[in-house]
Amino acid sequence: MADPAKRPSAAHTAYAVTKELILSGELPGGSLISEGEIAERVRVSRTPVREAFLRLESEELLALHPKRGAVVVPVPPGEAADVLELRLALERSAAERIARTGLPHEHHERMRELLRRQRALAEAADVGRFAEADEAFHRCIVEASGNRLAGRFYATLGDRQRRMSIAALRPRPERLPLLADEHEALLGHLVGADSAAFASALLGHLTATHGSPHPGLDDR
Repeated sequence: MADPAKRPSAAHTAYAVTKELILSGELPGGSLISEGEIAERVRVSRTPVREAFLRLESEELLALHPKRGAVVVPVPPGEAADVLELRLALERSAAERIARTGLPHEHHERMRELLRRQRALAEAADVGRFAEADEAFHRCIVEASGNRLAGRFYATLGDRQRRMSIAALRPRPERLPLLADEHEALLGHLVGADSAAFASALLGHLTATHGSPHPGLDDR
């Protein structure tokens, strides 16, 4: 029998369920949801749902409107480019450090495991779970550098990264196998200590999925 002390609270359950609906795209930006809808889905009272909604508002995923409910906040204009710029900077820096110090065995094995998972998910056309494995793969690159500050900061981008990936890939799931191939190539550059090739491949990889991280500059 499960230890009651270890069970998640009703508020946490409502938070986790609502957040998953948003990140997965099941509730797209602009969607109106009510406390009653989530309370019914999770089978809790409205009080913990209200607490969950306040937490999601603090994370800028919901905008609360008294007596109306909550609106899912769309990805703000320019945020995707901001996230891509940060990812490029952190992952390139990680690759440069890995080229100097070597790729740790445990991270190499973890990335191999994630690649195997990605290929299985690509075959199943499971965009949502693929996006999770994609975020984990890229986060592992930064963690492999040994820069703990960079690793912690990169982890804060995870929700935005996953939401962006699902939005970009759901209309074209045929790209999933190509992404796995591109990840394989990125890992090869890390193993080969070729940070310049990694940086070039990473830019192409992100641009092909999300568009240019420098909108407005590429046409100059």
